[in-house]
Amino acid sequence: MKIILLESVDTLGEPGEVVDVADGYARNYLIPRGLAQRATKAHMAQLEEELKRRRRAADEALDEAQKASERLEGLAISLSARAGASGKLFGSVTSTDIAEAIEEETGLAVDRRKIQLSEPIRELGEREVVLDLHAEVKVPITVEVVAEA
Repeated sequence: MKIILLESVDTLGEPGEVVDVADGYARNYLIPRGLAQRATKAHMAQLEEELKRRRRAADEALDEAQKASERLEGLAISLSARAGASGKLFGSVTSTDIAEAIEEETGLAVDRRKIQLSEPIRELGEREVVLDLHAEVKVPITVEVVAEA
């Protein structure tokens, strides 16, 4: 029996794939648990529409990321923080602080999870930080941490 997977099944595939399985496996296990549905003409047409919608959404997300990367290209932001005489910060600068500074500077909201920062910044100075806007779009920016006056 041909079925369309609705959920990921380890031995068969990922959602949206059309696979051929034994009739009993489909009727007694996959379909009742909501893991798959029969591959009828109507379901296949519905799957095609869903795939087109996903492609359009993925293309739009890529376009948005590329537009944002053009605005952020070469961006240098400056953050002030309390620091000791040796240049060590009393706190730290996190990806949340950087995201807020980017939004303040450019008006562009960047999710803090898109900022690749292995650990919080704990010293004064300049760092290059990479923004992972999309799987295909990565933008380096410069973050300078200066001592509060």
